[in-house]
Amino acid sequence: MAVLNEEQTMLRDMAREWTRNESPVTAWRKVRDADTATGYDPNVYNEMAQMGWAGIVIPEAQGGSDFGWLSLGLVIEELGRTLTASPLSASAVAASAIVLGGSDAQKEAWLPKIASGELVATFALDEGPRHDPENIKTQVAGGKLSGTKAFVAEGDSAGLFVVAAADGLYLVDGNQAGVSRSRRHLTDFRSHADVTFDAVAADKLANGGDRLLDQVLDRARVVASAEMLGMAQQAFETTLDYLKQRRQFDQVLSTFQALQHRMAGLFSDIELMRSAVEAGLAAIDAGGDTRQAALLAKTKANEVGHAMSREMIQLHGGIGMTDEYDAGFYLKRMRVLEAVWGNTAYLRDRFARLGGY
Repeated sequence: MAVLNEEQTMLRDMAREWTRNESPVTAWRKVRDADTATGYDPNVYNEMAQMGWAGIVIPEAQGGSDFGWLSLGLVIEELGRTLTASPLSASAVAASAIVLGGSDAQKEAWLPKIASGELVATFALDEGPRHDPENIKTQVAGGKLSGTKAFVAEGDSAGLFVVAAADGLYLVDGNQAGVSRSRRHLTDFRSHADVTFDAVAADKLANGGDRLLDQVLDRARVVASAEMLGMAQQAFETTLDYLKQRRQFDQVLSTFQALQHRMAGLFSDIELMRSAVEAGLAAIDAGGDTRQAALLAKTKANEVGHAMSREMIQLHGGIGMTDEYDAGFYLKRMRVLEAVWGNTAYLRDRFARLGGY
C-alpha cells in the first residue's frame, strides 16, 4: 500500500465521505433509470469540479492543483466503490495529453476549462471493436481531420476530443460542424459513443515527441485500473457482509471453511492488485518510462477484477443477478473496463514484447 502524505490522506477521506453520503449506488440507479446519452448527472460532476477534482493533474498555472496521479487514483478508486458515473477519468486522460504535448497556447485555451469542470474532454483512439493503437486510419490533410472512432468514453457529451491520427494526436473542438456522435448501448449504461469526424479543423499536439501516444495510454490504463480497484474492494466487502448474514443448512455461510478459503484468496489477490495499481500511479508521478508499470497495473486489474466480480455473483447465488441487488452492476461495469485500453491477452503480449520476448 502506498504511503500517503497528509494532503493525500485528507483527499481520500473527503472522496470516501462524499461518495458514501452524496453518491451511493442508489444514485447510480437513478442515472441508469434516466437513460440519458451522457450517462452521468452534470450537477454531480459540477460538485466534483468545485471540490477541485477535475484539476488534480492539471498544473497550477492553468487552474489546477498539480496534485499528481496517485492523488487522482485515490479519488477514482472511491468513485469506483459506489459506481459513481462521471467524466472525471476521461477528462483527466485528455488533459494529460495537452499537458504532455500541447503548446503554451493550447494549454491556456483548454486546460483551465477542463480544470473548472466547464469542459468535458476525452481521448478518442480505437476505430474498431478491439483495442489496437497500431491500426489507426484517421487522417489529417490540410489541417482537416477525417475518421471514425469507436466506443469513445464520454463521447456523447465531450466538448473537446484528443484524437489519435496516423501521424500524431490532435485537438478537435466537439462543437464544430462535421463532428457527429452515435450513441452505443453497452451493458454498463455509460457513455461509449461512436464519433465521426468529417473534415473538421484539428490542432496538432506537436510537443510530445514520438512517445506521446504511449504516455497518454499509460495514464488511461492506470486510471481505469484505479476504478477497477475500487470496484473490486467494494465487491469483496459487500460479499463478505452477505456471507456473514446469509444462513444455509442452519449455519451462517461465513462459517464454511471452503468459503473462508475462497474469500482469503480473493483478499490476497486484491492486495496484489492494489500494489500494482498504486505502483503504476506512482511511476507516472515519478516520470520516465512508465509503459511496463502501466501494463502490469491494467493486467492485474483485469485478472483480479474479473475474478472478484464473478465470485461476487456466485457467492450471492442466483439472487446476485437480480436488479434488487447491486452485484450485477459491478459485474457489468467490470467487464466493460476489462476491454478498455487492452484486454488481458493484449496487455500480456505487449508486456512481453517490451521485454524483448
